Amino acid sequence: MQHQELKPWNPYLAGVLSGLLIILSVALTDKFLGASTTFVRSSGMIEQLFSPQRVAKIAYFIKEKPIIDWQWMFVLGIFFGSLVSALTSGSFRWQAVPDSWRERFGSAAGGRWATAFVGGVVAMFGARLADG
Repeated sequence: MQHQELKPWNPYLAGVLSGLLIILSVALTDKFLGASTTFVRSSGMIEQLFSPQRVAKIAYFIKEKPIIDWQWMFVLGIFFGSLVSALTSGSFRWQAVPDSWRERFGSAAGGRWATAFVGGVVAMFGARLADG
């Protein structure tokens, strides 16, 4: 299979656009961009399906209602935005193990997934610890 030459996005343009998005977010909502609360709210929404009475008694969910709000939509937008970016740059491909991982650690997908999961847990723990 022949690989086409990838055209990455200009990092300066992406940085400027990200900065403008943050400024616009703060100006319009008086809140900073974030994602970790969305994952906690999503778990609350899933738990509500099985035990709404229990969720209604959890102190955190009394303060932060498990609802779909602007931040939840922002996280959804990250997914679709990155998909559009990958498709328009020609870099999208299904790949269980990235080339850089394969070159360094081998082609075992299980190890890659376990490492990604543990890294995600550590990052989420840190974000929640920082009240993010």
